[in-house]
Amino acid sequence: MSTAAHIVHTGLLTAIGIDTASCLESLKKGKTGIGKANLLQTHWANDLPVGEIGLTNRELAKHTGLSESHPRTALISAWAVQEALSPFQKMRKGLKCGFFSANTVGGMDITESVYHRIKKRSDELYPNEIKHHECGAVTEIVSNHFDIHDFVTTISTACSSSANSIMMAAQMIEENMLDMAIAGGADCLSRFTLNGFNTLMILDHEPCQPFDNNRRGLNLGEGAGYVILMNEKAMKQCDAQSICIVSGYANANDAFHQTASSPDGIGNMLAMSEAIKRAGILPEDIDYINLHGTGTANNDSSEGKAITTLFGNNVPKASSTKGFTGHTLGGCGGVEAVLSTLAIRDGLVFPNLRWQNQMEDVPWKPVTELQSNQRIKHVLSNSFGFGGNCSSLVFSKL
Repeated sequence: MSTAAHIVHTGLLTAIGIDTASCLESLKKGKTGIGKANLLQTHWANDLPVGEIGLTNRELAKHTGLSESHPRTALISAWAVQEALSPFQKMRKGLKCGFFSANTVGGMDITESVYHRIKKRSDELYPNEIKHHECGAVTEIVSNHFDIHDFVTTISTACSSSANSIMMAAQMIEENMLDMAIAGGADCLSRFTLNGFNTLMILDHEPCQPFDNNRRGLNLGEGAGYVILMNEKAMKQCDAQSICIVSGYANANDAFHQTASSPDGIGNMLAMSEAIKRAGILPEDIDYINLHGTGTANNDSSEGKAITTLFGNNVPKASSTKGFTGHTLGGCGGVEAVLSTLAIRDGLVFPNLRWQNQMEDVPWKPVTELQSNQRIKHVLSNSFGFGGNCSSLVFSKL
C-alpha cells in the first residue's frame, strides 16, 4: 500500500536570502537578487547581470563545516541541506533516509581554475581537484558530510533536474522504499555556463522580464533548494508536521530540439496534465502556477501556449520567480518547490517582477503584485529543461 510523501521542512539559499525565511521576506518586499557579478571572475561582469549569492566560498565552508577546497556547488548545496535537515538530524536514527540531489555544473568552478593553471604549467597534474568535476561528486560530498547512506543519487537533466529529484524521492516514499528523503538541487555560477548561455544568445543584458512581450532573455543565478519528505512513521518519530504533500508529478519530452522547447509546448502540456491527473484533481483545482518562466522568447511562448491549451479560459494565478533569483539551472526545481510550499503554507502568490507588456501569442498575463491571504490548496510548479526534458510537480494541502 502506498503512502503520501509529506513536505515537513525546507532549506533555501539564493541571491535573495541565506535561508527560507530571508528569501520569503525578499519575495514579500519585491527585492530582487539580480545584479552585477562580484564573486564570479568574468569579463562579462558589467554586461550580464546574474543572481549571485553574496557569500564567499570561505564563508560557505565555515558555516557548513566543509572544506573551502570543495566545489562551490557542494558548499551551496550543503548550506541549504543543513537548514532543511537540522531539526531532524538527531531524531532520524533507524529511519531509511535518502538523498536526491540535482546539479548541472558539478565542480566546474574548480575545473576552470585548473584549466588556466595547466595552460601555464602543462606538466603539472591536479588529481584532487579533477576528482570533483562530475556532478555525482557534489552529491557524494554532501551525503557523506551529513551521514546519509541508505540511498544516494544524482539527477542531472538540465533545468528540470531538481524537480525530477523530488519526483523520484516522492515515488520511493510512496512505495515504502524510504521513510524520509532530502530532495532538491543546487548549482553555482561559472564562466562555463555564463559563456555557454551567452553563445546561445539567450541572456538578457538587463534584469529579465519573464512573460513580457518585450522580454530579451534570462539571467543566470546560483542557489539551492531542498525539501524534507517524510512518511507518517518518520513524521511521528521526528515530531514533524506536514506542510503539504507531493500529490502529483510527471515527466515528458518535447522530442523537438536540444536547447529549444517545441513551438506548441506539447512536452510542457503533457507534463502538466499528467501531474494534475496523478494528483487526482482537475486543472480548475490548481490555485497557483509557479511558472518555469525564464524570460527567453522561446521558453515563455512555449509554456504560455501549453498552459492555454490545458486551462483554456480559466488559467490560474501564475508567476515566474526567476526575476528574483535568476535561473538557477539544476537548482531551480528545488528552489521553486520550496517557494510553492511557502505559497501553500502562507497563502501567498508571488509577483512576476518587471512585467509590463501582454504577450502577443499568450492571452493571459502573470500576477504582478504580491497577493496575500489567498486560499492556496494546490500549486503546480513547472521545470522545463534542455533536451526537451519537461517536469511538473503538484503540491497539495491536506
